[in-house]
Amino acid sequence: MTAPLLTLDNLTLAYQTGRGTLRALNSVSLGVGAGETLAVVGESGSGKSSIAFATMGLLGPEAAISGSIRFDGTELVGLDEASRRDLRGRSIGMVFQDPFTSLNPSLRVGEQVAEPLVYHQGLTRPAALERAIAALGEVGLPSPRELASAYPHQLSGGMQQRVLIASAIVCDPRILILDEPTTALDVTVEAQILDLLDHLRRSRGLGMLFITHNLGVVNRIADRVCVLYAGQVVEIGAKEAVLGRSSHPYTKGLLASLPQLSAQGRSQRIAPIPGRFPDLVDPPPGCIFAPRCPFAEEKCAAPQALTVDETGSGARCWKSDRLPGWPQADTAPRVAQPAGAGEEPLLRAEHLVKRYRRGRIGGGIAWTRKFGVLPWPEVRAEIVNAVDDISIDVRRGETLGLVGESGSGKSTLGRTVLRLIDPSAGRLLFEGVDVAAAPADDLQDLRKRAQIVFQNPDSSLNPRRKVGDAIARAVALQTNVPREGRRAHVEDLLDRVGLPRSYYDRYPHQLSGGEKQRVGIARALATGPDFIVCDEPVSALDVSVQATVLNLLDELRDDLKLSYLFISHDLSVVAYIADRIAVMYSGRICEIGDAKDVLSPPYHPYTQALLSAVPLATPGAEKSERIRLRGDRPPSEGERSGCVFHTRCPRALGDICATSTPPLQEPRPGHRIACHLPLDELMRAPSALPTAAE
Repeated sequence: MTAPLLTLDNLTLAYQTGRGTLRALNSVSLGVGAGETLAVVGESGSGKSSIAFATMGLLGPEAAISGSIRFDGTELVGLDEASRRDLRGRSIGMVFQDPFTSLNPSLRVGEQVAEPLVYHQGLTRPAALERAIAALGEVGLPSPRELASAYPHQLSGGMQQRVLIASAIVCDPRILILDEPTTALDVTVEAQILDLLDHLRRSRGLGMLFITHNLGVVNRIADRVCVLYAGQVVEIGAKEAVLGRSSHPYTKGLLASLPQLSAQGRSQRIAPIPGRFPDLVDPPPGCIFAPRCPFAEEKCAAPQALTVDETGSGARCWKSDRLPGWPQADTAPRVAQPAGAGEEPLLRAEHLVKRYRRGRIGGGIAWTRKFGVLPWPEVRAEIVNAVDDISIDVRRGETLGLVGESGSGKSTLGRTVLRLIDPSAGRLLFEGVDVAAAPADDLQDLRKRAQIVFQNPDSSLNPRRKVGDAIARAVALQTNVPREGRRAHVEDLLDRVGLPRSYYDRYPHQLSGGEKQRVGIARALATGPDFIVCDEPVSALDVSVQATVLNLLDELRDDLKLSYLFISHDLSVVAYIADRIAVMYSGRICEIGDAKDVLSPPYHPYTQALLSAVPLATPGAEKSERIRLRGDRPPSEGERSGCVFHTRCPRALGDICATSTPPLQEPRPGHRIACHLPLDELMRAPSALPTAAE
């Protein structure tokens, strides 16, 4: 590597707290060269974003920094604020994680992209807007001149993220810092953004500091990898070495925590990293990972040095050159449940429909006649078919995985089958009883026997209520447990989900993300349910915590004979936990069947595209070429007369796909594909799974 553009040397970041000094970063050293991508990975709290904010000068006055941050020979630590502002945007660009909070909702997109040009290069606003339109086109946005007049809320999540990237590169920076830029995106949009970033890096010679916890994304985008744990660099080196031949136990644990995308399902539960993240005010002596390390010995009580060889690779572990693989989970092989053959499904939805009426963006006002005489204004509206004629069933003891991009209707379907949302049409049978049109007063039994685990435990737990009281409220409302026995009952539930009984008296902010999700699971179990909707329950969690929660859900299903509707956009997770998989697009099910059948040819073209876009964490794992979809929007109401996927399908046949409802084809019993393509043509599709996983 040539001399780095950006160099961090022994960077330490500390905060003073009431309990003492908290070291968010501890002697971090790394470098990023021109045209190179360095990925920084680690769990939440490891200090990844602190590196980005320290480099950009965005830390508060309470942060104490020592060490060095040099950009192209200029020392940034201690640099005056005016010089910092001149570097930000002009020479160092940054793309934040969430475009919804990074873009100003009251300014048009073109104005926001043009603003850095006015500030840094002194362009007039008309000239800056022309350059901004060119930048919007460079990041692959359609009709950039028209799109420049739009507001952020009128764009999809992927388009918003492209606007952020355009804003970051419009002044031709030399270094781009990206803080979890694809975390909130679907796998197909994520793949498009990664392609875009790779193109920009090559065409502009950009250096990139790419911060993420997704090891598949790291393998797709990075040249080198820096693994961060509790503020320390524990391993660094070329991507092939760190991901393919990891040396530090922590890196091995992260890789072992990943569910594998395989048509064979899983025969063994994932082996997560045990224990909890360390207290950075009172860290363990010696190796900071030792309390969680299965290879720890007495010698690990001494501080560990990071030894880097001539290739730039190294690990902070005294025996990194002789470590075995990460130990497998000490549980019996998991056998898929042969759920319910010949039995009446626990839950059955028949031709379920949920429609919404919303005002059309830019639709204006339509004048009608009220009472046939009076002119009357009405906002032009459109009907949105969030759930469009769906029929599914979930059998006892079965996990039905539901996958699809954001906006496909997955969460709406989950809430509709629980009657949290009233359906517009169709039947909803729970143990043979139609509850679709039942009045609210008659839903008490459904409320007790059907529960939900939400995606974000932070927003679903009351921060002012102890977690034990939150669970006890469900016990009081839906069970016959007497008041004097409720605390013991709740403590038993905490114990069942792997939390100490003493957590009854803790508040949500005193728990980690994984612990809060366990509380959400315990609350769902409090009523003794038979059926649980899991709505993206692990998407906000680190990979090790995700593995722990997936294992817990699996064990509870087997122990309590639960049925799950497991909603996710992560196909690796769904392949791991589901018995059957339903693939949903724009309110309709386009493919459904046993997991092994849906993950093997023949595929619906949408399923094939989703599978081909999944990033893999194993260097060298071969997949068929990724399928690129046309555009990123669902069909308008006028385009729903045929197959809802025809506007984006790379294999669309023409008028028949646009005008005729696709037939259901059944290549195997129970495996149904809604597509006009002949079955023998679908059968010829190559596998979209990696050869290493088959």
